[in-house]
Amino acid sequence: MDILTTTQLDRAAELLTGGAVVAVPTPRWYMLAARATDPAAAATILRIKQRPERKPLLLLIDALPTAQAHFKLSTDACALSQHLWPGEVALRLPWRADAARLPAIGDPALVGCPDGILGQLLRLTGEPLSAAACSISTPAATAEDHPALTAGHVAAFNAQTGARIAAVVDGGICPQGRHMTVVDCPHSQPARLHREGTVHPRAVAAALTEGASDVG
Repeated sequence: MDILTTTQLDRAAELLTGGAVVAVPTPRWYMLAARATDPAAAATILRIKQRPERKPLLLLIDALPTAQAHFKLSTDACALSQHLWPGEVALRLPWRADAARLPAIGDPALVGCPDGILGQLLRLTGEPLSAAACSISTPAATAEDHPALTAGHVAAFNAQTGARIAAVVDGGICPQGRHMTVVDCPHSQPARLHREGTVHPRAVAAALTEGASDVG
């Protein structure tokens, strides 16, 4: 496994484009990322994590227009994305009828638009990525299995599991160690907080309130 610096994101993008899995830091923890349109790459993440196929991966996109091209966005979904993307909020979104579904991404899809190093890498790659925390997934995970918070943790995970991760972008220590906030956004119903995480529920409520003001 190569260890890349944050100045070597072009190399990480090349590896992703070639079908490899790369570990990338976020404020929460290191994520395993791969091309979302590549079934083999998505399957590799599932294998590495010992993750059941019924447990879909996170879809990462670069901007709101990409979400609009693939998903049916309610007024609430638009408000949340306009005020909290890029960032640490993921939205559960229903696919558009004319959209091509992506391997290992569920319906509704869990969609994020990251900032920071992962956001930069996403833009360099120029296409959506599938992603999941660098850790063993439940139900296979034990009490000792935790998402990687350092590049060293990623290296240990790679060695212990034989994951064959192509590279890790060393962004130092990920300080938050928590899940993303997840909001369910049905097309014809109000948004609902599904899981509290790094973005406070009051921030979600404020974005929805601001969105209603924008419409008004």
